[in-house]
Amino acid sequence: MAARGGGGKVLKIGILLGDDIGPEVVPEAVKVMKAAAGKTGLAIEWSELPIGRRGHEAYGHTFPQPTIAALEKLDGWLFGPIGHGSYPRNDPTWIMPPVRKRFELFASVKPVRSYPNVKSLQKDVDIVFLREVTEGMQSSDTVVAGAGEFRPNDEITIAARVITRNGSNRVARAAFEIARTRRMKKVTSVHKEPVYRLACGMFAEECRKVAKAFPDVAFDEVLVDGFAMKVMMDPWRYDVVVTTNQFGDILTDQGAGLVGGLGLAPGLCIGERQAMAQATHGSAPDIAGKNIANPYALIMSGRMLFEWLGRTRGEPRATVAAKSIDAAVDRVIAEARHLTADLGGTAGTTEMGDAIAAAV
Repeated sequence: MAARGGGGKVLKIGILLGDDIGPEVVPEAVKVMKAAAGKTGLAIEWSELPIGRRGHEAYGHTFPQPTIAALEKLDGWLFGPIGHGSYPRNDPTWIMPPVRKRFELFASVKPVRSYPNVKSLQKDVDIVFLREVTEGMQSSDTVVAGAGEFRPNDEITIAARVITRNGSNRVARAAFEIARTRRMKKVTSVHKEPVYRLACGMFAEECRKVAKAFPDVAFDEVLVDGFAMKVMMDPWRYDVVVTTNQFGDILTDQGAGLVGGLGLAPGLCIGERQAMAQATHGSAPDIAGKNIANPYALIMSGRMLFEWLGRTRGEPRATVAAKSIDAAVDRVIAEARHLTADLGGTAGTTEMGDAIAAAV
C-alpha cells in the first residue's frame, strides 16, 4: 500500500495489528496518520505484516521470519498489543515476539500528559519518560538464549540484572536530545545508586558523563523510591526522566495513572535507525471486538513516530504531520463529543478515530 505526496522522501512504515484490541485500535492510528500525511504531502509506503496470533496462523510462529525480513527494510512501524498471556505454554512457537531486542530498539519513550477536561490525579502534567529496554532485570532482554533467572533448588531463586555502559550512555543521550526540544530543558536521572552501587552506579555515571556534553540542559538525580512519591505530589518539577528497564517499567505505568490511565499512555521504542510506535496498554481481551477501546494511545504513538522520522530522516513534512495530529487530538478532546467511555464520553473506537482524522 503506498500513499505518495508531492516529492520528498518515501517513508516505509509497517502495520502490525497484534492481538485482541490491536486490530481495532491500530487501524484508527493508521487512519489518522494517513489523513495527516495526505494533508502535508508526506509520501508513505505502507506494509501490513503478520505477528502474534496472525503470525502463527500464517507461518506457525508468533514472530515469523518473513515478518522479521520485511521489518529490516522499514523506517518504522506501528505495533499493536500482543495477547501473550493467553498463548500456550511450553511451545517455542508461541512467544512474546522479541521485537525490541531483535532490532536493538534501546529506548522506550513514553510521554504522560494531562488534559483539562479529562479526569486525572493532577492537572498540567507534561513529562516524558525514557526507559532503557534492552538490558536490566527482564530476562528476555538480557540473554541470547535461555533465561536470566534460575532456581537451583525449590527454596532459592536467583536473577541477574545486566547494566552496560553502552546501554546506559545511549538512553541518556536520547533523553538529553529530547530535553533540548522541551519547555524546561531538564533531565532527571532516576536510580538507586546508594544500594546498587555497581549496577545503578554505572547507569548514574554514564548519565553524568552525557550531562557534561549538554551544558544547555539542566540535570538532576533522584532515588527511585523518592521519585515515586515526588512525582505524585509535585509532577511539575519534572520534564524528561531517564531510568533503567525495570524501574521504568513501573514508573511509566505510575505516570499513566497520574494523568488518567493507560488509555492515555502512548509510546515509541527508538533505535539507531528504526522506531516502533507501541502504546503502553495491553491487548485487553475482555473488551476485544466491542468497539469500545480507546484509540488515543496508538494514535499518539503514531504521532511520535512521525515526529521521530521527521527529525532522523530530515523530512519536515513528517514533523508537520505530527503537529497536525497533536492539534487534532487536542481539539477532539476539548470538544468532548467523540470520546470513548474511559475519557468520559460515549463514542466507540471508530467514531473517535474518525473524529480525529476529520479534525486533521
